[in-house]
Amino acid sequence: MAETNASRISEFWDTLYSRDFDKIATFFADDATYTDIATPPDDLAVGPEQIVARLRLGIEPISEYRHGGGHSISEGDFVITEHKEIWGWHTGESVTLPFVSVHELRDLMIVRWTDYWDLTTLLNAAPAWWVEQIAAGYL
Repeated sequence: MAETNASRISEFWDTLYSRDFDKIATFFADDATYTDIATPPDDLAVGPEQIVARLRLGIEPISEYRHGGGHSISEGDFVITEHKEIWGWHTGESVTLPFVSVHELRDLMIVRWTDYWDLTTLLNAAPAWWVEQIAAGYL
């Protein structure tokens, strides 16, 4: 099962970095949760619709969004990926964000996604207009 889950998460990453938001939604169970440890504890997206809305808020307006690769390990229903994302804005700013992502799966559906990363790294690189948009929220 661990190998199958790892393959599923690999497919998820490919879909995410292609920004196919409709397909991204199909990876999540109805009760799935997504959060970034760098944000307040109550900042939790629940269900495919909220998860996709949260992703759109941050990554849809950026002009460059690439996966910098990394390593993953899977055990049972968990896949943990250490990786980097390269973000770029049309106004010239860019950043490489190191992440550790934890996915829990049930029947090949993601039920929990938690990202561990440094908010300061992102905020020091991001343009003010983007930060203001994020602060406004996705709902």
